[in-house]
Amino acid sequence: MMNRPLMMSIAAVERDTGLSKDTLRVWERRYGFPVPVRDGQGERCYPLDQIERLRVIKRLLDVGHRPGRVVELPMDDLMSLAERSADAQGLGLKVARKRAAPAGNGQAAPATEGRSPLADDLDWPDGLPGQRAAFGAPPDWPESSADPAASPWVAACLERVDAHDPIGLRQRLNHALTTLGLATFITDVTAPLLRAMGEGWLRGRFQVTQEHWVSHQLKHALHTAIHRLPVPAPGQAPRVLLSTFPGEPHGMGLLMVEGWLTMLQAQPLNLGPQTPLWDLVQASQQHQVDVVAIGFTANSPSTMVLDTLADLRAKLPPQVAVWAGGQHPLLQRRPPDGVKVIDSMTGLSEAVQAWRRQAGRPGQDRA
Repeated sequence: MMNRPLMMSIAAVERDTGLSKDTLRVWERRYGFPVPVRDGQGERCYPLDQIERLRVIKRLLDVGHRPGRVVELPMDDLMSLAERSADAQGLGLKVARKRAAPAGNGQAAPATEGRSPLADDLDWPDGLPGQRAAFGAPPDWPESSADPAASPWVAACLERVDAHDPIGLRQRLNHALTTLGLATFITDVTAPLLRAMGEGWLRGRFQVTQEHWVSHQLKHALHTAIHRLPVPAPGQAPRVLLSTFPGEPHGMGLLMVEGWLTMLQAQPLNLGPQTPLWDLVQASQQHQVDVVAIGFTANSPSTMVLDTLADLRAKLPPQVAVWAGGQHPLLQRRPPDGVKVIDSMTGLSEAVQAWRRQAGRPGQDRA
């Protein structure tokens, strides 16, 4: 009675969707979905149409929807919700990227083409001809279209993703990095490409495997570019410890920030993602850092954003600054006391400059 090629075991569904066996069983009891079929040994098996529906549900959960609101929805409603969620993410980014510092007349300050308003304040090292031209001074947060695919660089990368061509993507990323320099590569290629992948995954355009190898190729390009930058001198400041809390596995943003801080002649120490709280405290003491910077995605648990971040602030000495990076709604509304929220690369540049002014170190000498 069961067509085995069209069914998957519960273990296979767990691997395929990322939803645990316990979650599937709880949903079955609580929401009446999924509806498994029992095989000859009494084990749960699932038809392919239910697995596809579970994939969409998982994507919606990953962008913040609650199980009680989505698990019982039919497939058509789930797809409509996924489209609206992807559109809402793009709209939110458009609003964030259109913000500009007010000029003296109350109007938005015009952007200087190809460079940041802060570029002239950056003290680039002497004796390094071509470094500034090769990697570019950090530009302002880009004011291009909210549609990431509107960039010809990103569109060319997405073409290779659609073609399942990792080598071709690597070639395009290398070409973009060589042509644009690291700063513009971060703002105009890496950030919008990641956003396009997230939106494409939410809409069902891309698979998890494509996200994984795109992430791998981007990390390789960023690592290569960062290693080509001048090695920070011992006296450069601030010293910034970078990581995420356990349960936040995404490390791409840490790499982007590491590259940006290196261009600003700070001293980033990237621990990678998911460092336990006490390990962060100990590392900050061992390396005598000035700042501990923690990254968050928009879907980080609220307890992580509020409680764990506040706990970190309480355990660090007052002279060690705490920066929280990302656009999590709680960070925007009510961050813990003593935590500086940074939601863009321009904001990161401003935070470094503000730290140097407050510390009385406008240059790079820590003596």
